[in-house]
Amino acid sequence: MARPAAAVIADEERLPFFLAADDAKAAAENWYRWLAKEKRFSRHTLRAYGQDLAGFFAFLSEHLGGAASLEDLRGLRLSDFRAYSSHRRKDGLEATSLARNLSAVRSFFRRLQRDGQVDTAAISLLRSPKRPHSVPKPLSVPAAQEMIDTAEDFATEPWLQARDAAILTLLWGAGLRLGEALGLNGGDVPKGDSLTVTGKGNKQRLVPILPVVRQAIAEYVKLCPWPIASGTPLFYGARGKRLDPAIVQKAMRNARRALNLPETATPHALRHSFATHLLAAGGDLRTIQELLGHASLATTQRYTEVDAEALLRVYGGAHPRARAGA
Repeated sequence: MARPAAAVIADEERLPFFLAADDAKAAAENWYRWLAKEKRFSRHTLRAYGQDLAGFFAFLSEHLGGAASLEDLRGLRLSDFRAYSSHRRKDGLEATSLARNLSAVRSFFRRLQRDGQVDTAAISLLRSPKRPHSVPKPLSVPAAQEMIDTAEDFATEPWLQARDAAILTLLWGAGLRLGEALGLNGGDVPKGDSLTVTGKGNKQRLVPILPVVRQAIAEYVKLCPWPIASGTPLFYGARGKRLDPAIVQKAMRNARRALNLPETATPHALRHSFATHLLAAGGDLRTIQELLGHASLATTQRYTEVDAEALLRVYGGAHPRARAGA
């Protein structure tokens, strides 16, 4: 889910080519570096997002009759974004790929808005295509990241945006239940690589904390207008009281509607995704059980969903007879 910052250097050395005016190109490259260093996107997702935005600028060069500048971006309307979506559909792009494509474009415009360079509401009005879903599944890695990035945008103030990003990153990055996350106090702010969590039955467990999770919480703590100390809540609502779970659920609901994700994309789905992504990467089921705080291994098994190819890959790399070629 996260990787060392050093791992993105090679990506920065190969910035995508953006067919844009100098000011828009510089903004696009800054956005790409931000995804790599601050958002810590995987190499695959980073490259895909860069290609998606490069394709958007290529479309604009034809649509507008020249390389787009920041001033051109400020003047884009919903009809322009719809024209781009239609153009990509005509190229044969499937719904899942188009949804990710539009997510990259949204991410770029959100960054421009935060930097005070471009402020357009048109992109937020564009709906992603409906994605095919046969059965409810945990979120994919890109979808989980998109949910977090999109959910925070519905908050009205920077500290609330940082709060929502911190909570959802914590749910996905550490596998916490929503109640466990909202039950944390100021004294629980992670300063190292682990966090003690009190779960069901008042049982405590130690969960590892990734740097990206620690950074997201630190950013929220820096912006929060309410006191954060050992005897206070860690996560506050807008009126200075401990945050209500319904607020987090609403943020996820807004995000999944914007991204056309299924109704199963809830805060709890991030916990499911945490377990599934660990298992798909070769994690031990009993270790994941401990991280989730499950009393029964059967419960953990219900939380995880891995495709057959991933299971065979793990089996092929772990079983001694498989390695021996027997």
